Amino acid sequence: MIFGLFRKKNNNQVIVDRQYAALTAAARMPDLYERLNVPDTVMGRFEMLSIVMILFFRRTRASAVSGQEIAQEIVDAFFQDIDYSIRELGIGDNSVPKRMKKLAGMFYGRLETYSKAMDAGDAEALALALARNIYPETETPADMSGLCSWMMAAESHLSAVPEDLIASGSATLPPVA
Repeated sequence: MIFGLFRKKNNNQVIVDRQYAALTAAARMPDLYERLNVPDTVMGRFEMLSIVMILFFRRTRASAVSGQEIAQEIVDAFFQDIDYSIRELGIGDNSVPKRMKKLAGMFYGRLETYSKAMDAGDAEALALALARNIYPETETPADMSGLCSWMMAAESHLSAVPEDLIASGSATLPPVA
């Protein structure tokens, strides 16, 4: 009983769980894989989940403190989910921290690259970055213009989401048009 006094209380957990579930559902929309040239592989799903997290993170950077706190907790949940997935794939405990560090570097590198292109409204740079990241070993870049367009539309959609929906964990992403 006394140990409960030292446990971190997360009053946002229900909100974080609701929003994280909505974001992961968005990253798993079949049309992303069937129509927008994203491979339905472990790494393809990592890429889409990263993209969705980046879009949400970008939206909440302008939010009130509560929205920013929730965004950070969602990113933390994302990395906990990745850690769990790596272990489920059979990666040994000794290798997990090294893989997590690599995946975190990949995520934050994508955040920087995609944000730079999106802030500049540079669809061509965004599409090239997407192709480079989603198909790293392909000499001929895949056409990522559809995914690029969806990302731009999703960002516009999220920017119109009222702050109370962000604070309650009820933000959604648009379907593939």
